[in-house]
Amino acid sequence: MSEKKSKKKTHRPAALHLALPATSANLGPAFDAAALAMHLYITIDARRAPSFSITVTGRDQEICRTLENNLILTTYREILQAHAVDVIPLALRIKNDIPIGKGCGSSAAARLAGIALASHFGRLHWSDAKIMGEASRREHHADNASACWMGGLTVARMSGKAEAQVVRIRPKGKWPLLLAIPDHSLSTEEARRVLPAQYSRADAVANIQNSMFLLAAFIQGRPDLLPAALEDRIHQPYRARFCPLLPFLQELAGTPGILGAALSGAGPSVIVFLDPHSPTRQARKSVAAHLAGHGLRAELLLTSITPRGARR
Repeated sequence: MSEKKSKKKTHRPAALHLALPATSANLGPAFDAAALAMHLYITIDARRAPSFSITVTGRDQEICRTLENNLILTTYREILQAHAVDVIPLALRIKNDIPIGKGCGSSAAARLAGIALASHFGRLHWSDAKIMGEASRREHHADNASACWMGGLTVARMSGKAEAQVVRIRPKGKWPLLLAIPDHSLSTEEARRVLPAQYSRADAVANIQNSMFLLAAFIQGRPDLLPAALEDRIHQPYRARFCPLLPFLQELAGTPGILGAALSGAGPSVIVFLDPHSPTRQARKSVAAHLAGHGLRAELLLTSITPRGARR
C-alpha cells in the first residue's frame, strides 16, 4: 500500500483593504492631548505583486503616487526590515480625500497604513495597541494616531518609547464641522519651532480649565460650552502668523450657526464647530462671505465627527 505524499502549502496573506479617517488634533486648548476623527478618508486596497506600484484617485495624487519617499511604503519597509521579515512588493490602489500637509492627520494615517500593511503581509499579528503605539512613536505624539485608528474623540498620551495610553470617547449628540483648508501647506516641524520653551502659570491654568470644559462639552452634549472652551494660550497665538484663516474665523464664534474655531492640528487648516440646531449650509455661506470680505480664500468642506476609526 503506497503512502500519499502531502504537499505543504505556504500561506500567503490575502489582499488587504484599509479605510483611515482624517483627524483634527489639539482642538484649541487640548494641545498634544486630544483629537477627533472626521468623515474624510484615505482608502487603500493592497495585494502582493511582482514589484511595487501605486494607482491613485482623489486629492494630492502626485504626492500619493510617488514610490520614492512615500510615507506609507517607507513605514511598511522599515517595520518589516526591523523584524527581519522579507519585504513583499505590493500593488496599492489608493483613493485619498485627506488634504496632505494641511493639519488633517495625513501623516498619521499614512504611518498607520504602512504599519497595518506590514503587520498583515509580514504576518506580525500586531494588536491595535501595538499598531497605535508604533505610529505614535513615529509621530512623536499619540493624538492623531489614536483618533485615526479608533475613531470618535480620543484623549491620548505617550507612556513609553513605543506605548500610548488612549481613552476613546463617543461624543454625545451631533457635532457638524466645517473644515477650512487654505492653499498653502505647513509642516508640523515648522509650526513647532515657533512655540516658546516656557509658559506662565496663568496660561497653563487657563488651558487646563478650558480643556476640562471642552471634554465636558463632548461628553455631556453641550455645544454651548464650546465658544469659551476652545480658547487657547499654548500654541495658537504663536502659530497664527502661519495660519491667517484662524483669527478671522475665531471672530465668528457665537454668531448664528457657529460655535467656535480652532487650528486643525498644527494648521494651517481651521476646524469650525457648527451649531447642530442651525442649517449647516447657511453657516458655510456665512464663513465664505466673511473670508471673502477680508480677501481670504479657502476650500470649505462640511463634515462631522465619525465614530468609526480605521477599518480592515
